[in-house]
Amino acid sequence: MPPPIAHKETPDQHWMHLALDQAQLGVGLTSPNPPVGAIIVAQEKVIGRGYHHKAGEPHAEVEAIRDAQKTNPKLLRGSTIYVTLEPCCTQGRTPACTEAIKAAGIKRVVFGAHDPNPSHREQSRSIFMLAGIEVTAGVLDEECRAIIRPFAKWITTGLPYVIAKAGQSLDGRITRPAGESSLITNDAARAHGRRLRMRVDAILVGAETIRQDNPQLTLRDGSSGSGKLQPWRVVLTRSGDIPPESQIFTDAFKDRTIIMHGKDLPEALALLGKHGVLSVLIEGGGIVLGQAFREQLVDEVYWYIAPRFCGGGRPSLAGPALPASIELQNISVRPMGDNVCFHGFPVWPGTVQE
Repeated sequence: MPPPIAHKETPDQHWMHLALDQAQLGVGLTSPNPPVGAIIVAQEKVIGRGYHHKAGEPHAEVEAIRDAQKTNPKLLRGSTIYVTLEPCCTQGRTPACTEAIKAAGIKRVVFGAHDPNPSHREQSRSIFMLAGIEVTAGVLDEECRAIIRPFAKWITTGLPYVIAKAGQSLDGRITRPAGESSLITNDAARAHGRRLRMRVDAILVGAETIRQDNPQLTLRDGSSGSGKLQPWRVVLTRSGDIPPESQIFTDAFKDRTIIMHGKDLPEALALLGKHGVLSVLIEGGGIVLGQAFREQLVDEVYWYIAPRFCGGGRPSLAGPALPASIELQNISVRPMGDNVCFHGFPVWPGTVQE
């Protein structure tokens, strides 16, 4: 059989991929705003680049316009701007991006995802058309929507986006026999898991994880200097029995620790969402992870598996049995030395697979 025909990338798709590269630079840094990237193109070359760095600072479109004004001001008028998210049209902490684009003399706007925010969604097109600006929407829509998943969930439901992470043995255990090291996975898997903290606003664990492992739950592995604020360290506890000498109470980030006494996981997530937390990484233990899956609270999964049998100890999903098995979609499987990471998105009963 002949090889499959490769679909050639269109010029709009090519430039939008570059805008997505810009957006990636802001992932984990912009809450409660979404990460957005933009580039400006004239005469088939990039004349401006920008991304949203932090809430309250200029949006990606404005950053790209300023970049073009510094380097190629003569080419800015009549140019095309590529933005991963539909430009905002209302005044917030910063002015509306639609006005900045009009003032810059840009003649074509290409964006990827429509804004899930009801205040902005599908409003920019009419604004631009009245100003004589051509609009193309939905370029690389799927990729552009993927990068704003946490924002999209939070702005439409009020709940944070939840990533579940665990490191387990082949027989599904997250603890080893008494007297052995507490580590299950290898250095590469643990480092990869820690880097997930760069993406989120909060890290959530149960009190048993603090009592048994005394974790730091901090940003490490080269993340210093990124501008990322230490995520909130949220601990769920029924008894309130947490050793006062625990690192989360004594280190330099002790003011970023929140103890939620007597609150179950759904209530905790709702409170975090109410206070502007867009994304949460659940790092354990088995009881909290079990509840997260039983109550269909998980949006994304990173599961690290080591070639080890523990024979006992706590399962990765503890507590009552799940009402039904849970399949993951859009799976990727990544070897990490002799460990393996499964990454995917849960398919809950009654939902349609993408």
